[in-house]
Parts: sequence; structure tokens; C-alpha cells
Amino acid sequence: MTLTAKTNGKKKLNSFTNGLSGLARLLNSFNTHNFVPQGRQLHLLFLKRGVLFSTLSIANRLLQMYARCGTIDDARNLFDEMPQRNSFTWNTLLEGYAKAGRKSDLLNLFYSMPDKNEFSWNVIFSGLARAGELDVAQQLFNEMPKKNGIAWNTMIHGFARNGRSGMALVLFKDFLKWETSESGGVFSCDPFVLATVVGACSDLGVLGLGKQVHARMIVDDVEFDSVLGSSLVNMYGKCGDLDSASSVLNGMEDPDDYSLSSLISGYANCCRMDEARRIFELKSNPCVVLWNTTISGYVANGDAVEALIFFDRMHKQGVVGDFSTFSSILSACSDIGILKNCVQLHAQARKLGIIYDLVVASALIDAYAKCGSHIDACNFFDELKTYDTVMLNSIITIYCNCGKIAEAKCIFNDMKSKSLISWNSMLVGLSQNGYPVEALELFCTMNNKTSLNMDKFSLASAISACASIPYLELGEQIFARATAIGVDFDQFISTSLIDFYCKCGFVEVGRKLFNQMTKFDEVSWNSMLMGYATNGYGVEALVLFQEMRRERVTPTEVTFTAVLSACDHCGLVEEGKKWFYLMKHDYHIDPGIEHYSCMIDLFARAGCIQEAIDLIDEIPYQSDANMWSAILRGCIENGDKSLSKRVVERIIELDPQNSGALVQLAGVMASSGDWNQSALVRQLMRDMRIQKSPGRSWCNL
Repeated sequence: MTLTAKTNGKKKLNSFTNGLSGLARLLNSFNTHNFVPQGRQLHLLFLKRGVLFSTLSIANRLLQMYARCGTIDDARNLFDEMPQRNSFTWNTLLEGYAKAGRKSDLLNLFYSMPDKNEFSWNVIFSGLARAGELDVAQQLFNEMPKKNGIAWNTMIHGFARNGRSGMALVLFKDFLKWETSESGGVFSCDPFVLATVVGACSDLGVLGLGKQVHARMIVDDVEFDSVLGSSLVNMYGKCGDLDSASSVLNGMEDPDDYSLSSLISGYANCCRMDEARRIFELKSNPCVVLWNTTISGYVANGDAVEALIFFDRMHKQGVVGDFSTFSSILSACSDIGILKNCVQLHAQARKLGIIYDLVVASALIDAYAKCGSHIDACNFFDELKTYDTVMLNSIITIYCNCGKIAEAKCIFNDMKSKSLISWNSMLVGLSQNGYPVEALELFCTMNNKTSLNMDKFSLASAISACASIPYLELGEQIFARATAIGVDFDQFISTSLIDFYCKCGFVEVGRKLFNQMTKFDEVSWNSMLMGYATNGYGVEALVLFQEMRRERVTPTEVTFTAVLSACDHCGLVEEGKKWFYLMKHDYHIDPGIEHYSCMIDLFARAGCIQEAIDLIDEIPYQSDANMWSAILRGCIENGDKSLSKRVVERIIELDPQNSGALVQLAGVMASSGDWNQSALVRQLMRDMRIQKSPGRSWCNL
């Protein structure tokens, strides 16, 4: 072979080698799954040219490409075929498993590694922390022969990010000891980890420890960046030390939006919205985060009107709201109760394309319900394709509140994951809608077939169901359960028990419980008042009402229902008229159907038939058959046969199948000796196929 031929051969070989090297370097730019087909083509080319397994660097680059692009199984297949491997090879596949979340493969590969360097240890900690396997990570960390700063940082951050802030702080204290021994007392902690530690202090509310960490930063002259500064502002704000939060903020050259948001939130949490507003106004062009924080602050402090005004200002300045904006402002609408606002926000959220976000959708359903439009809430729910447990719990409550028990049961039965609130919502719905037996069956299922720990709401609802039947023995068993778990003196339980014992006829026991309990609001008073009224203890009810007023407890609609019922039972016409008048004019409570019914029955019992009829004519909505039945009883007691006939006609007009009125009219005719007319009434009942309603009573066997 001539010298020229040898030279040309070397040039071709070098050209070939350089070309393959260039293609191998090209693999470094492949970083998404879309590049995998091109990577596989290069894989085949390297294999055909015989360089894949003869040049370790090319195989490593290809392995790294597969791992980086997310095709970890291709990476593993290549790894198994490689005749030669070095630390880079092992670490590349290890990192791929960590990023893919394949924790079993990650651990198996780690344990099989012939040599582990610092990178290997750092990757295993990062992968396990990301997968939430913190206990396994901690065990390996304890076994690590020579720890490094990155490993410490990864472990501290991993525990904090996974909600185990206490353990993060324990590790940080251990890190400080290690740092001191390794560096001779020089503090060189990464600002990112310091921000994590400050965040852990914030989560736990340990202001003292947070201040110690802050002091250490100052002493060791740690450079403050925006992340660290924001973490400190947030920590001081959450812990209520707003002066320190403001001091840190003032020390920052250019406070970022997150820092300002943290301080606004801190002031809002301490009910200092004027100062929160002052911080907001520091920004000439606030971002949506600052608007959201301020709006949510007003909502949290019960100033829904100001929240809506602020939202309107935000809209006029051209700032587009996001999920957080709408969830907060819809909560404000719930507090105000103006349906028009909900409809407008519904349209805006739909226009922005965020209406089907679960948080926004839940807030809208809740707002519609609290504004009294259950139909809109249900109709919007029917549009949704995805739900979470919180939303389903809300819609169960809404269905129950508007009497749609079948729909509520359907939602509840189809739920794959039921929380305690799910069971309680269904239990309360059944109990309040006149299904006490089904409520108690559900309670027993919940008790026997779930691992949920019942709370005061579960037990109070079950006791209320027992009161409706009434079922004394089971109610007392549930009371014993409440005592066993330590909630027997809770206001919900005590109020339910008062109602329960009164409905079972044990009014004295109910009063004893009432005297023992701590009374926070009118609910417990109303329960005892209703207990007295429904058991005929009219005088005692009125005495208790006077005591309630002396204690400056504001009466409600339920209070006056009990008071008027007590007047009805005792025949106190003038007393009843007085409180009916004062309810409207002094307490500004519009009478409801229950209040009118009590007054009409009171007048009828006292023989004031015309006054009862006049009051029916004053009712702003249509009277029902029960009111006229009360007048009919008054007519019968007064022997007014002529008026009885007219009243019966009115009752039949309102309720054609009302057998009670016709039976009473037949009785009036018979008692006055008019047997023919009595027979005609009974014949009319047969012709109209109206059957007398049988009496019913509960008997527990």
C-alpha cells in the first residue's frame, strides 16, 4: 500500500469517527419525548456501525437521552445490554428512575450498585423524597458513610414539602451540628434551605424558633434574596408578629409581590384590614395575587361588600381574575345573598373558561344555594363532568335542603370515596326531612361498616332522629356513646338531647340538661322553649322566654313559634296578640306559616272565630287546609253549624282529599240531631272515594 493510500484511509477513518461523535453530541439536545424516534434512529445507526458497545461515551449519551426523554424502559434495556459500565452509567439510570417515580426500581438499582458516590446518594434521597418515601430516605440517610450539604438540604426540604415540618426542623438542628463540626464553625447554609426551614416554622407556628433562625442569618451575614425575604415576611405574618414582618419588608430593596401578599395576609388574619389595604396601595400596578389576597382578606373578615367593591375596581383596571379571585368573590356573594351577583359572576367565569374548575364550581354551587336558588345550584351541578368529595357533599346538602331526598341518596350511594362529612350530610338530610328510620339505619351502617370516627354532628343527628320517632332506648345509647368520646357537653349534643328528652315526654330531664349546659346563642333556648310548648307547659315556656330576654339573647323566628305555641296551649289570647305584634314591629321578623297557624289556632280555641278568619285574610300568601281546620274545630266547639259547613267547603277546596274535615262535619250534624245530613256527608265521602285516615303510633319492639 502506498503512502498516499494510507493517508487517505486515515482521513476517512477520522472523518467517520468525527461524524459519529457529532451525532452522539446531538443526543444532548434531545430533551422531550418528541425526540425519542430520532434518538432510536441514532441508536440503530450506532449499532450498525459497531460503535455502540465499543465506545462507552456514546452508549452513555444514548442512555442519558432515553432517561431524560422519559422512556425509562428503553434506558433499562440499553443498560442491560451494555458490556461496560462506569459510575456515570449507573447514576444516569438511577436518576431516570427517580424522575419517573419508579421507587421500587430505584431502590433495587441503588442496592445493586458496585460503587456509590455522592451523586448516587443525592439522587436516591431526592427520588425517595419526591415519592413521599421519607422514612426509607431517612434510614438510608443514616447509613450514608459521608454526608454532604446537598444531601442534608434534600432531606430537610423533602420533609417540609411533604407536610412533616417538625421532622424538617429536627434535621435542620442536626445539620447545624454537622456543619459546625465539618467547617469549624463557619455557617454556609443554602438560602433555599433556610427559606424551607422558615416555612416549616411558619407551618408549625413556632415564632421563637423562627426568630432564632432569622437571628442566625443576620449574625452569619447570609445574603437575603427575594425567596428568603418572602419566607420571613410570611412566617412573621402567620405567627402574628406583624411589626417584625413589616420590618423585614421595609429592609428589602424591592419587595416582590409574594412578600407583599404575605404581609397583607398577615394583617388580614389579625383583622387589620386598614393596614392590609395600605400595603396593597404601595404597588402602583398590583398583580392578580395581591388583588386576590386583599379580596380574600375582606371576605375572611366578614366585609363582603368591600370585597365586591374591590373586585369591581380590579375589573375596571383591566386585571383579569383567576380561580382564586372567583372562589373568594363567590364566597362574598354567599354572605350577602344577592342572586343577581351570582348570575353575573357565573357568566364572567364561563367567559374566562374557568367555570368548570372544581374550586370555582364548588363556590358557585354554594353561592347559589345560600342565595336561595337551589334550582340554579342543581342545574349547574348537572352540567359538570368531574366532581370531588367536597362538591358532592355540598350538593347532597342542597338536595336535602330542597326536599330532594331521592337525588341526595343517589349521589351518596354512587360516591366512591365517602368522608365523614358525606355521611353526616346524608344523616342530617334524612333526619330533617322526616326519614328518622332511614337516618338511624344509615347511622348503624356508618357505625358498623366503616372505620370513621363519629363526631358531634353524627351523634347529634342520630339523637334528633330518635327524638322524631321517639326512640328513648336508642337515644340514650347514643348519648352514652357521646359521653364515652367526650362530647356529651358539646352544645350540638346538649341541644339535641334537650329536644330528644322533651319529645319523649321527659321535660324535667330536658330542663336539667338545659341548666347544666353553656349557652352560646339562641339555639339551646329555642330547643327548651319548644320542648315546653309542645308538651303543654305554656306558663313555663313564657317564664323561660322572659329569662331569655333578660339574658339579652335575641329571639328568632323559632323562638316566637315556641312562644305563640305556649300562648295557644294556655289560651292566653292577649299575651299571644302582644308577642305577635312585637315580633313584627320590635324584632322586625315577618310572620311565617307557623306563626299564623299558632295565632289562628289560639283565636279558634278561645272562640274568637271572626278574628281567626280576619287573620287568615291578612296572610300575604295562600292559607292552607290546616289553618281552616283549626277554625273548624272552633266552630264545632261553639256549635256553629252554619259556619262549619262553609269552612268545610273551603277546606275541601284547598285539599279535596282531606277526610278529617268531612268526618268532623258529619259529627257536627249527628251531634245536633241532623242524622240525614250526617249520612249525606258520609255518602259524599264514599262517592268521592275519600277514606278516613287511620291513626298511627310508634311501638318499639
